[in-house]
Amino acid sequence: MNAEELFILDTQESLKKKLTVSRSWILINKNGESKILEMDKYDIMQRVPIHARDLRILEPFISCPPAILGREKAIILNLEHIKAIITAEEVMLQDPLDDNVVPIVQQLQRRLPLVNPISEEGQGEDEEIFPHFEIETSEENEFPFELRALQVALEAICSFLDARTTELVVAAYPALEELTSKISSRNLDRVRKLKVAMTRLTSRVQKVMDEIEQLLDDDSDMSELYLSRKLDGVSSTNNRNGVQDASPTLGSKKSRGNAAMIHGDNDVEELEMLLEVYCTQVEGTLSKLTMLREYIDHTEDYLNIQLDHRRNQLIQLELILTCGNVSLSIYALVTAIFGMNMQYTWRESYGYMFKWVVMLSGIMCAFIFMAIIIYARNKSLIRSWF
Repeated sequence: MNAEELFILDTQESLKKKLTVSRSWILINKNGESKILEMDKYDIMQRVPIHARDLRILEPFISCPPAILGREKAIILNLEHIKAIITAEEVMLQDPLDDNVVPIVQQLQRRLPLVNPISEEGQGEDEEIFPHFEIETSEENEFPFELRALQVALEAICSFLDARTTELVVAAYPALEELTSKISSRNLDRVRKLKVAMTRLTSRVQKVMDEIEQLLDDDSDMSELYLSRKLDGVSSTNNRNGVQDASPTLGSKKSRGNAAMIHGDNDVEELEMLLEVYCTQVEGTLSKLTMLREYIDHTEDYLNIQLDHRRNQLIQLELILTCGNVSLSIYALVTAIFGMNMQYTWRESYGYMFKWVVMLSGIMCAFIFMAIIIYARNKSLIRSWF
């Protein structure tokens, strides 16, 4: 390779570095030791043998659904704010200084190192403070490193979604009760915002649940998450043959075949049980949101019924006023007839009839009004006077 070709390659590499953005990552190894690095996707690809297309789901500015991808030597996680790359020896977590990520980092540092259940001095004091820690640690030690890291991530995302759901439920029920007691624009706008937040949160929880269920439905995808098993298969094959594969694709196929021969094709019971636990937890969170949606729907139905009742009352009032107007129109007709500016012979010597005409007209109007109301009540057009 001459100097010109080297210059072109260096120029391309420099352009790639300029186009990519470095982000903060924290690396946590098997001992719980961590360090923060600034890396772009090319630095990650040099550190972990994964494709650039797999790193697209970790981009913060690209809207990607939750995903758990098992590759030859890494597990790629995109679970809401948890964007991580898990290998058989370390965990790479994006944005470690984020408020939602800091607790996950602390959990990884505490739970990733293997802890001997038979500890030295001071074990009695720890057991008094944390009585269930020994049982939890012994169960976690049965999993390989990558599954322990995956367990922390799943537990974190399930707890995060459940906490958001609890906050939404706590805020929604009083708002719905207040809206039921008093319908106002302020209460309606408050419930509208809560309903929008509930719809978005339901979509997020449903996507996480779909990803876990999709992983549970495919044993081959679950077997891809056993990175330590695949490394054991590759190392045992290399020790027998004394040859190391140069192609990542060929190595991937051979390692999967060797791991299947050593551990069995369907030896994913422990991972399946782990995923079922968190699938059940996410399903419980989704059921809370479903119950909240049903309560909102029932509240909307109640409000619609109440508004229909008010509307019927207005229609009833309008009918009563219309009946009164019809009755008074007869009185107005009599007034118009006797108020004409015309000379009649019968007007003379009959002045005492004026009061009887007025009284009889009024009685007739009241009788017509009552007749119309009674007819409407008999036809169930009016159920009450108010």
